[in-house]
Amino acid sequence: MGEKTEYEPGDQAPNPGTYTEVGEGRSFHTEIQSPKRIEMEKGDTFPATTNKNRKWKKAEKARVH
Repeated sequence: MGEKTEYEPGDQAPNPGTYTEVGEGRSFHTEIQSPKRIEMEKGDTFPATTNKNRKWKKAEKARVH
């Protein structure tokens, strides 16, 4: 079984990094316009999201070409 990829407020961060809010629907039309982004350390507790239907997900690293 793999590691969770989405976290709810109150969950603990499994790894350090930048996490961003994601909506319940992952399509282009329901994409969050200005998602909250937070820096977390391993073991930190995720804060409340701006909407009860949102969750936290680790942000993708920017690719350098």
